[in-house]
This record gives sequence, structure tokens and C-alpha cells, in this order.
Amino acid sequence: MPSHFDASVQFAKQQDEEDKLRKFRDAFYFPQHDDKDTIYFCGNSLGLQPKGVAAAIDQELKDWKNIAIGGYLHAKNPWLFYQHNFCRPLSRIAGCREHEVTVMNTLTVNLHLMLLSFYRPSQEKFKIMMEAGAFPSDQYAIETQIAFYGLNPEEAIIEISPRPGEKILRDEDILEAIDYHKDSLALVLFGGINYYSGQVYDMKSITGAAHKAGAIAGFDLAHAAGNIELQLHDWDVDFAVWCSYKYLNGGPGAVGGAYIHERYARDTNRNRMAGWWGNDEKTRFEMKKGFLPKMDAGAWNISTAQVFNMVALKASLDIFEQTTMEVVRAKSVGLTGYLEFLLHELASPDFEIITPAAPESRGAQLSLFFKTEGRAVHRKMTEAGIVVDYREPGVIRVAPAPLYNSYEDVFSFYQILQHFYQ
Repeated sequence: MPSHFDASVQFAKQQDEEDKLRKFRDAFYFPQHDDKDTIYFCGNSLGLQPKGVAAAIDQELKDWKNIAIGGYLHAKNPWLFYQHNFCRPLSRIAGCREHEVTVMNTLTVNLHLMLLSFYRPSQEKFKIMMEAGAFPSDQYAIETQIAFYGLNPEEAIIEISPRPGEKILRDEDILEAIDYHKDSLALVLFGGINYYSGQVYDMKSITGAAHKAGAIAGFDLAHAAGNIELQLHDWDVDFAVWCSYKYLNGGPGAVGGAYIHERYARDTNRNRMAGWWGNDEKTRFEMKKGFLPKMDAGAWNISTAQVFNMVALKASLDIFEQTTMEVVRAKSVGLTGYLEFLLHELASPDFEIITPAAPESRGAQLSLFFKTEGRAVHRKMTEAGIVVDYREPGVIRVAPAPLYNSYEDVFSFYQILQHFYQ
């Protein structure tokens, strides 16, 4: 991260010249506006398409066309073991061991599967804690899981809100709440990063507090995977799930990811919803009764690998394999810091940055809260070739993704905003 910032295009160009990730910008397609690349700051909603995707899909189409069923063993990337391609790169992104990570289904399906394995309510310990205003899918999944056991969501869900007049949660309030509810708490489920505010939660401390309270610690990493450095194994997180179409650039509806700590991944007695693809590969084709789970996170796989829903993610992860999350994160801190600096340079802006100022408490996203004119400003940005998104109530989310965004992108965004406020 630069030691200082300067509101000039020369500074932005110099930072881009020194950027270790500069070559990857040309590995992605940018949407066009007036025959020019858009300023695309929406990777927190849908990442750009890697240029290698078309060839990767074409390879699987050719193998299907030319050898059909033979593709399960003889395709260039054999389909029988296709999900194995993701263990190494995702273990590096998630900060875990290769046997603790798998790909399957989509995020909310995986969340339901994890809850069926890890939410085991008793008469005394039956409550689930989450942040207030979590992404709706998480809210719906928790509500229906609790109702599945005949419990009342109004009684069993503990939502932690910011203090009056504040827009982000304080770490100490989360930890105090976990301790306060320890006698009735069964599971803690937070987003690694809050989708609305962009706040990074202290996953290590939350996990420790949950375990001290005798509860399971799980996380939805939709906005964290491929965005911030994670150390899920060392933090002792029990389980986590994520989607692959945001910072991981896997395409719309891409296959989801799941992490299960090895103490559970290698526990063949752990309750789970079983399927043929999760059975031990050494005995899978014996076609016998009696599920024999694999000794890794893949034991939660239910169905055949979704090759055509995985192939774009594989092409994206090939890019991640050419760098490290440490380098990705370092550039992200610089880009987001520069964006914040420039936003503060604007004359009389009518928004408030609600994302935490501390780099360790945020990822690539800054959330700009507009009291009245958020939608109108968002429309003007779209007309100017800026791709960001709007979330009720009143927030425009701006997310420069370090793999393909540049400092000059950030400066150009600032220049356009300057025009708004003149």
C-alpha cells in the first residue's frame, strides 16, 4: 500500500506501473459503454468473465461430443474426479487443508446441508446467533431450519444490531452477546463480510467465543472468499460456505464452496445428507447398501460433479494460482484506501462512508450511504459508464476488485463524481 496518496492521474498511473497484478487485467472481459470499457466496480455482486472461460467450456463440449460417457475417465479433465481440481486453489484461498474443502451445489443449498449436520438443537441449547440485516438467504435458511425442528424463529434467533446511531457492529458487542447467551446458544452464524456495510467480522474471535460457549461457529463467506485473507483451519472455524460468482469470478450461479474442519470431515459418524458422490470412491461402484463416507469434505457431495457449472470457476482459479492471496489483499488495501482518500477530496458530498475505516475491518468494498438521492446518483453513475450496485436503504456499493481493477479506474471514478458535485 502506498505510504501516501495524491489526487492526480499521474499518481494513479504510477501505482498501476508498479502493480504486481497488472497483467491480470487483460485476462478479463469488461462490459462496454460508448465503445469503451466500463469502470466496473461490481465484482462484489458478479465478477467479470475470465477470457479463458470460452476455451475451457469448449474443451468439455469437445470431450462430451467425441467420447461421451468416456469423458468420466478419459476427458482432458476427467469428470469422475472433476471436483478434485478445486481442492488445492480453494484451500489456499480459504486458508485450510485440501481435504477440508469441496465444491458442490450453490451457497444456500450448502448452508442448509451444513445446518443439517451442525445445528442439533436441544431443550437447553437451541438458539442461533447472527448479525441483524444479514443477507436474506441466510435469514430464510435459519428461519426454516429452526421451524423444521418445530421451534419458533422469534424465540430461537438472536440478532445482533449496531448500537443506536451506528451502522456497524462493534466486535466487543458480538463477543459479549455470545457470552451472555452461552447457556442457550447452539450455533453462531455470521457473514465473514456483511454484504451491506462491507464490514469484516473478527472470525477468529467469534469462533473462539462460540466454542467457549459450547456452540458451533459457522460463516457465510460469499463476500469474503477471494477478497480477504482467510485462515479457516487455524481459526478453528467449524464450517463455512460461499458462492463462487463474486470475487472468485465463476459466473452467474456458479458452483458453491464448502469448508468443513477436518475433525468433522474425517468423522464418518457425523450426521449428513448422503449421496452417491459422497461415498468412498474405493467402494462407490460396488453399488451396495450402506453409505460409507469419504474421509474428507467431499463426503458432503451428493450428486455428480456439475462440470458445466464448475468449468468457469476452474478457469478463474487458474488465474488465482498464478499469485497469492497476500498479494491480492495488499493491492486491495491500496485500491480501497485510495478510493476512500479521493471520496474525502470531494466538495460537499451528500453521502457517508459506512464501511469501517480500518483496513483490517473491510474488504474491497466501500458502502456509500445516501440519505435521499441514492437511486438518482446510481442512475447517473450508470449513464456515465460506472457499474456499481444499489442496495436498500440508500447504499451504493463500490468495490474495486484487485485482479482486474486499477488505480486509474479509481481516479476516473473520482473525476466523474467531481462532476456530480460541482
